[in-house]
Amino acid sequence: MSLLSVASLLGSILLTPFLTLLVCIIFLASIGQSLGVRRLYVKLLLMIFEYGRKDIESVAKRKHDLEDENESNTLEKSYEEKTPGTPNGMKNGVINGANNLISRDDKLVLVPEPPSKQEANSKSFVDEAKEGKEIPNFELSTVFDYIKVGIEAIIEDQVTSRFEAEELKNWNLLIRTNRGYEFISWKLTVIWLCGFFIRYFFLFPLRVIICCFGIMALVVSTALIGYLPNGWLKRWVNRKMYVISNRILVRSLSGIVRIHNKHWHPCSGSVCVANHTSPVDVIMISTDNCYSLIGQRHGGFLGIFQRALARASPHIWFERSEARDRHAVAKRLKEHVSNPENPPILIFPEGTCINNTSVMQFKKGSFEVGSIIYPVAIKYDPRFGDAFWNSSKVIIEPLSSIQVR
Repeated sequence: MSLLSVASLLGSILLTPFLTLLVCIIFLASIGQSLGVRRLYVKLLLMIFEYGRKDIESVAKRKHDLEDENESNTLEKSYEEKTPGTPNGMKNGVINGANNLISRDDKLVLVPEPPSKQEANSKSFVDEAKEGKEIPNFELSTVFDYIKVGIEAIIEDQVTSRFEAEELKNWNLLIRTNRGYEFISWKLTVIWLCGFFIRYFFLFPLRVIICCFGIMALVVSTALIGYLPNGWLKRWVNRKMYVISNRILVRSLSGIVRIHNKHWHPCSGSVCVANHTSPVDVIMISTDNCYSLIGQRHGGFLGIFQRALARASPHIWFERSEARDRHAVAKRLKEHVSNPENPPILIFPEGTCINNTSVMQFKKGSFEVGSIIYPVAIKYDPRFGDAFWNSSKVIIEPLSSIQVR
């Protein structure tokens, strides 16, 4: 039996359950229900991550103990362990596990460097002054520690760190946090190989198909809704299809969205403001409500979405030149919220994507509309991946001109 025939046989056997699972996922997403498989999957992942963390820590501890046995205890090391203000015997300005070039501790207390044996046996400056001896001159190296801390405070401030990807605390079997952990022990190697095949040979094609179906459902449904006359029927159908399409897209990410305080649900003719981490924020927050969006008009694939959404419900898309005119945008916002039949408008007042650790100050333009404001906080679980969209690292290169002869 050839390899091609074996592959076709396996494909025919696995195709039926695969399609059945696909239809089941899409159907449950459309009605907003779940069988609990994703939650079991998440619990299993957490157990695997915890096991990997303990295994990595045990291996690192054995290596550390082995290195300590080969090293002799010096006077400087004993001095650092006994000196208060520098936990775990760390030197000034050094944080364990930091990957940055310069690391800074907010609770840093400068401690003088340990004295040498000759300095330890010598008398202090006060004793020498009492005996009438001349006090040594001031040395420039004395202020180096303070200069170092000042430079660190300038380079590594709290605002700049919000525009960098969040450092994951635990290894989640992905390449971004891979430091060769999968080869520490044979057990982790087996788990990593199983996860590799499950992710890229089962979950990846399944998620791609679900994502394509969700995009098609959104584009086709909004195109058909656009032919309906304006009224309650069009608004009702648009809300249902908008929520269903976003739920299907969330299933393509195997996402579990937990919504708290549902009694503060944004109503029609209001403004919903939220922190911004990634473009998928719109999908996550639209799993239980229909929103009108505001943003710059784009072309290409994103422009298809904008035109499709604009057919079914009122959205605010403006040109780049109009975006600089704050009064023109505010006027269109007021016109939108003045109509109680319009869906609540979703705004990200930060103006850019911030990593999953903090929130920047909101711009005041969103609060000058004169309508009810519903603040929403979006938080992703960093154990399963980094949702931060770093727009500064997205490089778009223009296509070179093509000459046709």
